[in-house]
Amino acid sequence: MRYRLIIFDMDGTLSDSFPWFLSVLNDVADRYGFRRTAPEEVTAMRNAGTAEILDRLEVPRWKLPMIIRHMRALKASQLDRIPLFPGVDALLAALQERGATLAVVSSDVEPNVRRALGPANVARVSHFACGASLFGKATKFRAVLRAAGAAPRAAIAIGDEVRDIEAARAAGIDCAAVAWGYADIAALRAKNPDLVIERMEEIVPALT
Repeated sequence: MRYRLIIFDMDGTLSDSFPWFLSVLNDVADRYGFRRTAPEEVTAMRNAGTAEILDRLEVPRWKLPMIIRHMRALKASQLDRIPLFPGVDALLAALQERGATLAVVSSDVEPNVRRALGPANVARVSHFACGASLFGKATKFRAVLRAAGAAPRAAIAIGDEVRDIEAARAAGIDCAAVAWGYADIAALRAKNPDLVIERMEEIVPALT
């Protein structure tokens, strides 16, 4: 393996949560007083960074903690609507068999992440660092590095958003961007990740 420690994002990387997110977004917008999203605006959102999306939706920053808490609770009540992407079970098993240490860093809370992964996958993950703020993943990456006793050069973060790439850079670790999540692949390529992965089955060969 090229990397001793492999850190996965959850939403949009391991779990197919973007359809669910879109299905609840406008109800949450009405509840917290930010702008609704029309279907034709989704593509533009997928090509924008997190701060730009918040500006487009006119989300008051002081409301973010309340919105995030609400979204986490809503998601917990609807996890049965959010499947893992096909191939996740085999992927995690293959990486573990090859001796990699696996971790998950997520903005969601750990109970949601564990439930979504299921017992077999949870057993394959050595470190969880969950509840990251929208711009707080770099801190979580550093915490996982310390917990795993891994040098930054021995780790890679795999995610689906621009902020995942930015956080990995801030933490001094390599990053891989996947094409099947929240952000459009063009927006991810523009950030020059170390790897771009277009299909789940490409992950193991790319890291070997």
